Amino acid sequence: MRKPRDIKLQVNGKPHDLHVSPDASLLTVLRNDLELNAPKYGCGLGQCGSCTVLINRVAARACVIPVGEVGQRFVTTLEGLAEVETLHPVQTAFIQEQAAQCGYCLNGMIMTIVALLERLSDPTEQQITDALSGNICRCGTHVEIMAAARRSVTLLAQNRAQA
Repeated sequence: MRKPRDIKLQVNGKPHDLHVSPDASLLTVLRNDLELNAPKYGCGLGQCGSCTVLINRVAARACVIPVGEVGQRFVTTLEGLAEVETLHPVQTAFIQEQAAQCGYCLNGMIMTIVALLERLSDPTEQQITDALSGNICRCGTHVEIMAAARRSVTLLAQNRAQA
């Protein structure tokens, strides 16, 4: 690990000035320094998806990204999706479909669906499956997760129509 240095991060719309090693993982900094606990430590290898965040609205595995490489890009965690007292439509869909059992994978599943819907407003079943293929759910709630993903498409479309 290199010596700590001053690093500026934009997380959930807020600037943060930190004094950390640039080699520290983004996940470690988010959880330990910024106390944002939605991204989870799962495998530490970027393979399970529990640590997924959005960097400039693209899904990224925070456990394998050195914080020093993030720069001034915008990081969004699950905590940053909701607006004031309104959940993000994907969060709402996951609640409505009861798509959680232990909840450990939930952060990665939701953030991955949010990123997918940033790119595609009406993804096919196969596109949803492909997007989620790198996210592991050990409890087996895949049926509910897929239903939540499909409901997310509907809720986002309704939100756009109302806007």
